[in-house]
Amino acid sequence: MPIYEYHCLKCGATFEKLVSLNAESMDCEKCGSARVEKLFSAFAVQGGNAESFEAPAGGCGTCGAPRPGMCREMN
Repeated sequence: MPIYEYHCLKCGATFEKLVSLNAESMDCEKCGSARVEKLFSAFAVQGGNAESFEAPAGGCGTCGAPRPGMCREMN
């Protein structure tokens, strides 16, 4: 089951919840309101080694873009 992050539009609470794929609605853990929105969250990737996660040699050195200035084009 995936973990999702939610934000309550009524009380402002933010919480994570382990959710089954069949779940139809979510209520706020703090106030019980059904007025919650799912937030975009980062996700983890498993596999590889530490070297596979390093930015490639060259480029701007900040974002790993292949050419200096390209990170502005990518965003």
